[in-house]
Amino acid sequence: MAEPGAARRAAVERAQHDGRLPSLVAGVLEGGKLAWTGSAGSPTGPDVQYRIGSITKTMTAVLVLQCVHEGLAVLDDPVGRFLPETGYRDATLRALLSHGSGMQSEPVGPWWERSAASDIATLLKANDGSGAVAGPGEFFHYSNLGYALLGEVVARLRGAPWWELVGERLLAPLGMGRTSYGPRTPHAQGHSVDHFTGVLADEPHTDTGAMAPAGQLWSTVEDLARWAAFLTAGGDHVLPTALLREAARAVPPADDYGLGLRLLAYDGHWLVGHTGTMPGFQASLFADPRTGDGVVALTDATTGFDPFALTPALLGGRATTGGAVTPWRPTRAVPPLVAEIVGLWFWGNTALELRWSNDRLELRNLATHTVSDAFGVDGERVVGTAGYHRGETLHVVRRADGSVGHLVCATFVYTRTAYDPQAPIPGR
Repeated sequence: MAEPGAARRAAVERAQHDGRLPSLVAGVLEGGKLAWTGSAGSPTGPDVQYRIGSITKTMTAVLVLQCVHEGLAVLDDPVGRFLPETGYRDATLRALLSHGSGMQSEPVGPWWERSAASDIATLLKANDGSGAVAGPGEFFHYSNLGYALLGEVVARLRGAPWWELVGERLLAPLGMGRTSYGPRTPHAQGHSVDHFTGVLADEPHTDTGAMAPAGQLWSTVEDLARWAAFLTAGGDHVLPTALLREAARAVPPADDYGLGLRLLAYDGHWLVGHTGTMPGFQASLFADPRTGDGVVALTDATTGFDPFALTPALLGGRATTGGAVTPWRPTRAVPPLVAEIVGLWFWGNTALELRWSNDRLELRNLATHTVSDAFGVDGERVVGTAGYHRGETLHVVRRADGSVGHLVCATFVYTRTAYDPQAPIPGR
């Protein structure tokens, strides 16, 4: 068995490799204190900012619960009491916090995470209630729009902008000086990763305006460790532990979501926290209310991160390493031949993908998500380096106009569309 530090490093390296993440930084809390940090991929560290997406919702929820604690509102108040112009006047604060209102997931209009910010008046007018997908309590339906409304509720109750309240009532008392509305140096650049080539594209760092309470903020592993410690232990200067415990209980119809907190099953009990995604970023924070142990992880890729695998691996700390993992590296340049042949292929009716990764071609079975073969490329020559086709030449068969028609390796023929088994099979 590996020592905890080695096993944790191996888990982070595996997650970076498997997810094709430009960088991944993680921290482990023990007893409410940040006890270990590690990273993989591009150089990064626990004080580098990443966008945290919907972890922002946990802060919006605490602001709402503060209002409840101080008697400014009750959880079963309809949101129309505070926002009379909304089309969702009958939705309660409890239902909005727990995503049980039946409200649609996203606001009307363009993709808010990538679009120019709208103000709250525009947002409320555009979302008149006609977009509801269910009745109250009918089923759990995650709603970013609901948290925009909650942010405006606390702003009106306190007479101050949502972000100002986050800073004054949460970040300052908890010493979270590296959590901000927009990016502050040092910070990561958000990326999307081309599925077939591994080339990075920069994602926009949008100001989301009225939708900010749902997913705007930037933070670091060190700051989020402080937030995780608060979510597990509470603090009367911010919110009493008893009210946090109530927030950490599942609210029907959900079985793994409370009042602004996502619940993750681990070792027979629940961890509390949240995940987060924004264009170019993914984030995760989960901690154990009983012990204060937890995991925070941040990455600069739109997709590819699995917090539900990494969190238990880092908490366990003694899993076997499974051998060394080669870090995944973003592609800087795609060889011309590779650019022509990557993508979706079929062997008969079996769907495969040919992907360029770490300077080799990988043939992946889409049903099993496994790499069956790998190939090296040298100019116009493609030769198997691993798998059944090792040592064999992958021939690129072209049409009369020079475009790629199909691929042949030994007697295996790969075509861009599934072919009729009764039809003649193309050859070299």
